[in-house]
Amino acid sequence: MSTHIAAASGQIAPIVLFPGDPLRAKWIAENFLEGAELYSEVRGMLGFTGSWQGHRVSVQGSGMGQPSMSIYANELFREYDVQTLVRVGSCGALTEKVGMRDIIIANGACTDSGINRIRFHGQDYAPVADFGLLRRAVEATERMHLEHAVHVGLLFSGDQFYNTRPELTEPLVQHGALAVEMETSALYTLAAFYGRRALSICTVSDHLVTHEETTALEREQSFGDMIRIALEAATAV
Repeated sequence: MSTHIAAASGQIAPIVLFPGDPLRAKWIAENFLEGAELYSEVRGMLGFTGSWQGHRVSVQGSGMGQPSMSIYANELFREYDVQTLVRVGSCGALTEKVGMRDIIIANGACTDSGINRIRFHGQDYAPVADFGLLRRAVEATERMHLEHAVHVGLLFSGDQFYNTRPELTEPLVQHGALAVEMETSALYTLAAFYGRRALSICTVSDHLVTHEETTALEREQSFGDMIRIALEAATAV
C-alpha cells in the first residue's frame, strides 16, 4: 500500500491509463471499462480498475505538472508493479500545423523543468516513448475513422501553465515541438528508469497561436478517440 494511492496489493492492473484530471479518470472508468471499481480516492485523486475487451485495465489520475505526476508514476511502477502507463491528456498547440482536437502521439518530450537536470547532474537526457506502444498506437489510428488529424512528434513539457515568457518556446517549435503540456518528459524518464513501457497521447484542447480553446467539461469528457487509441495500443499483444 503506497503513501498517495493506498490501494491494496492486486487492486491495480499491469496496464494503467493516466489522465491528469481525476474526473477524467472517473469518466473513462464509467464509459470504457466494464465492472470498474474504485480503489483509491486519496486526496481526491481517483483510481479505478475494470476490464476492456477482456483485458484488466486501471485508470489513475495524476494531477497537473511533473512533480505531481512523478509521485503517482513512481508509486505505480515501484509499489504496484505496473508495466504499461499511458498518459491520456490535453495539450496546447504551438503551431498552425496542428488543429483543435487533433491528437498528438508523443515520440519524445523536451522540457524547461529542473527535474531532469537534477537527476542527470546537469547533463541533457532525451526522454522518449516506448517504441512498441508508439507503433501500436499509430497502427490503431490507421484502423480507426477519425474526425481529426493525428500527429506523431515532440511535446514540450513546461513547468509553468501561465508562462510569462512565451517567446522562449519559439526555438522549440522551430525544432519540431508541436504542443505544450506538463507531464510527458518526467513520465518517459521514470519509465526508462524502471524499465517499463510508457506513452503519452494528448488531444489539443487549446491553441496558443489561434487562441481557440475548449471548455473544462469538454476537456474532461470529449476525448474518446484518444482513449480508444490508448486502450488499443496498451492491450495489443
